Amino acid sequence: MPDFRRLFVPGGSYFFTVNLLERRGNRLLIEHIDALREAVRKTKHERPFRIDAWVVLPEHTHMMLTLPPGDADFSSRIRAIKVRFNRAIPATERRSETRINNGERGIWQRRFWEHLIRDERDFETHFDYVHYNPVKHEHVTRVADWPHSTFHRCVERGLYPRDWTVADAADATIGE
Repeated sequence: MPDFRRLFVPGGSYFFTVNLLERRGNRLLIEHIDALREAVRKTKHERPFRIDAWVVLPEHTHMMLTLPPGDADFSSRIRAIKVRFNRAIPATERRSETRINNGERGIWQRRFWEHLIRDERDFETHFDYVHYNPVKHEHVTRVADWPHSTFHRCVERGLYPRDWTVADAADATIGE
């Protein structure tokens, strides 16, 4: 049995990868991007956090969040986003007998991958990785061409030039 060890740091910044259960050929997240955005908005209102970076790909998402001081409960936030998204879209997915018996939808993988950001360099590496991910997965050839990313907000704030790319991000295996 896996031994999941999570680091809970109040007010910490974290990198997450959250995957759909069926990844191959699935476009659910971008087809229902408004439902996902609303799930995030409601969760953020109910359980505050700062979105440092986020990218939504067809079948998975990467995000960097910073929790409020004194709060280390990232799991409830991820769970709430998943549940709200599940409730917002029609139940058309294939479900295993186990999921049916447990009353579960067949949308998300049960677990998610998280990494505590340890320092500024770690933050920058993951920040770039999040934004470069659509190029890495060959959805676009330029980061700026992917619409479902905080990259555009970062360009407006002067954090990236519009034509930004990073050669070494293509080989990174962060969060996969």
